[in-house]
Amino acid sequence: MDVRPGLGGDRWLLDRTVYREGRRAGHYESFYQRANHPDRPLAFWLRYTIFAPAGDPSAAVGELWAVAFDGESGQHTVAKEEFPLDQCRFPADRFDVRVGSADLAPGRVTGAAGELSWDLHYEGSEAPVLLLPPRLYRGGFPKAKSLVPLPLARYSGSYAVAGRAIEVNGWIGSQNHNGGSRHTDRYTFGQVAGFDDFPDTFLEVATAKTTLLGPVTTPWATTLVLRHRGAEHSIVSLRRAVRAKATYGYFHWEFSTGNADVEIGGRITAARDAFVGLRYRDPPGGVKHCLNTKIAAAEITIRDRTTGRTELLRTTRRALFELLTSDTESGVTLRA
Repeated sequence: MDVRPGLGGDRWLLDRTVYREGRRAGHYESFYQRANHPDRPLAFWLRYTIFAPAGDPSAAVGELWAVAFDGESGQHTVAKEEFPLDQCRFPADRFDVRVGSADLAPGRVTGAAGELSWDLHYEGSEAPVLLLPPRLYRGGFPKAKSLVPLPLARYSGSYAVAGRAIEVNGWIGSQNHNGGSRHTDRYTFGQVAGFDDFPDTFLEVATAKTTLLGPVTTPWATTLVLRHRGAEHSIVSLRRAVRAKATYGYFHWEFSTGNADVEIGGRITAARDAFVGLRYRDPPGGVKHCLNTKIAAAEITIRDRTTGRTELLRTTRRALFELLTSDTESGVTLRA
C-alpha cells in the first residue's frame, strides 16, 4: 500500500502486494470485494488473503474466504479454504492475485470455496479512498492499514450457493485492500457504497484502538471519508480522529466528527442474525473474532457549518458493519 505523491490515476498500483516471501516479520494482507443487491437484503463478500505467522515464513499460506449474506432467509453461507503459498500468486508489480484456482484481477473475480462459487466482472471510475493520512501508509504506524482502490464498483455476472445461482446485474460495492504486521486490537468498521436516495454517495468510517508497546495503547480514534454531492469530506487527521466521539456495542455504533466545513454524525446497526462470526489469526499469535455483516442499516447526518443546512442519508440494508474483538460474548456463532 504505497501511497506516494504523483501516484496519478493508476489505481491498481494501490493493489500491489506488500508482502515479500520469506520475511520473518508476521504479516497479513487481504484483497476483498463486496457488493449489495440494489433492492433486496442480499450481498457477497470475497476475500483473497496472505497469512504469515511471525518468525516462521515457511508457514505462510493463502486463504480464500467467501460469504453470501441472505437477509430474506436469514441463512448466510460461509466458506474458507487454505492453500500453500506455492499454489498462490501475490505479485508485487501488478494486481493479479490467485489463491488456489480462484483469481482476482482488474475487472474480474472468479473462484469457488465450499458451497460457494462466483464468476463476476466489475468496473468503475471513482478515485481511491484513503482512510488514513497518506504519509501513514508508508511507515510502521499503524500496524494495520486499509484503503479502497475502487469505491462504487459495479458488478455483473453471478455467484452460486450450493448450485443455486444468484444473478448479479449492476450491484454496487467496492474493491478493497488492507493488511499489516498485526490486527488492530479493537475496531468497528463501516462502509456504504450507495445510500437509498443517493446511489453515488460513498462512506468509509472506522473507530479503533491499538497497542503501542506492552500495556500502552492509543486513545480511541475515529476516521471518516464521505463523498456526497460531488464533494469529499476527508476527516482523517490524527488530531481530529482522537477528538471524534464514538460508542459501540456488538450490534450498534454511533459516531460523530467534523472539520471546519461540516459536522457528520452517524449510526450503523444490524440484528444479531445479520452477522457471521469469523476467526482472524493474528501474525504475532492468537486469534481475533470478527463479527461481519454486509446488510446493516445506516443513518448519516451532515450539517454544513456555514449555512446550517442539515441533510440525512439512509440505507436500510446496504451497509458493511464489522467489529473486531477478543471476546466470545456476542452470541454470534463463529463459522470459519
